[in-house]
Amino acid sequence: MNVMVASSEEQTLVETARRVMPAGGFGNIATDTVLREGRGGRVWDVSGNEYVDFLLGSGPMFLGHAHPEVNAAVVEQVSRGSTFFANNEHGIALAAEIVEAVPCAEQVRFACTGTEADAYAMRLARAYRKRSKILKFEGGYHGMSDYSLLSMWAPRPGNSPDAAFDSAGIPESVKGEMLISTYNDLAAAQELIHAHKDELAGVIVEPMQRLIPPVPGFLEGLRAITAEYGIPLIFDEVVTGFRLAYGGGQAYFGVTPDICTMGKIVGGGYPLSAVAGKVEIMAHFDQAKVGAGGFTPQIGTLSGNPIAAIAGLATLKVLKRPGAYEKVFATGRAIWDGMETALKDAGQLVLMLGLPVMFDAFFTTRSSITEHRGTLDVDKARSRRFNQLVRQRGVFKSDNKMYLSVAHDERDVSDTVKAFQDAAKLL
Repeated sequence: MNVMVASSEEQTLVETARRVMPAGGFGNIATDTVLREGRGGRVWDVSGNEYVDFLLGSGPMFLGHAHPEVNAAVVEQVSRGSTFFANNEHGIALAAEIVEAVPCAEQVRFACTGTEADAYAMRLARAYRKRSKILKFEGGYHGMSDYSLLSMWAPRPGNSPDAAFDSAGIPESVKGEMLISTYNDLAAAQELIHAHKDELAGVIVEPMQRLIPPVPGFLEGLRAITAEYGIPLIFDEVVTGFRLAYGGGQAYFGVTPDICTMGKIVGGGYPLSAVAGKVEIMAHFDQAKVGAGGFTPQIGTLSGNPIAAIAGLATLKVLKRPGAYEKVFATGRAIWDGMETALKDAGQLVLMLGLPVMFDAFFTTRSSITEHRGTLDVDKARSRRFNQLVRQRGVFKSDNKMYLSVAHDERDVSDTVKAFQDAAKLL
């Protein structure tokens, strides 16, 4: 692969972005690359440079970009209307498919973003339990709401069980409504849950926190103690939903929560997210069933819009076909192995973390990482340099994760591993 070169057109766009947008971007991935097109497992920037894409729009493009079946479904619906602010057949069908596929899903309510879905899930738990506190895990990412932006980036050590702010502008009072525990430390979580069982509305957790898989017994233990005290267990499956398995992380790990949230894949690349859960909890979205005192209004102009819903349906139709998950796991394993070998052959100390559908290399002397603080004990400068080098050689990824797609093929694997090898030698 040739080293990428930016055209004058791209440079002008970058300069314009810096002038008209804070920090020169949308607030997402920090890069001076301006993308124009995506097909399958690859993207092209406005300079014409081609990349193997492992950012995948931060994960929703699980089938790859511009999948023909998704495109065809969307184009057909576009000619019939974009949104109605009323029930539509595709949204109803998508909800029915989620109920069939996801173990905890007895009913579904749509939103547009993962942030919305997670905020609504926590609100549902509060309405159901008639209590206010939520327990989350340090380093867990649950969107951009005030409640979620506590102890995600953990700016100071030793903040458990007290929350720490990750953002300016959050009211001080919010801290008192969140308890913080350590992912994969079941004993610590059990102690907190037991101590606060009469105050807790719910426990929210990513079944796989970022790239950290659960240790054996952790999710099962959370399920047992929350069930014992009647506290709703919320799985944030915005990332893992339909990625690890057709029924999501809860199907993959074999643990069923009371509520889950989904996004990214379920919208097929269009703005759509969902809250799903048990009927008695989801009933709080229905004033006729719970009365004004228990009702949690949920209104969104584009929630469940037919374009996103039909894109999600088309995506799930492809994923239900035999071999879809086996293929993406096998491709991911080949790239994982190539990345690890390239770095270790170049004398780098790295730890591979994640599962074959999403993973990355951490530059560290640690032999394992099971919780958030372990991910901070890494050589971030070396990681950034490596990611810069591989992007210059045609591999597009974020600084902390690689997403795999069904569309990635043998040529993508070969080109990616070669880029890893060349970049590793330059470290």
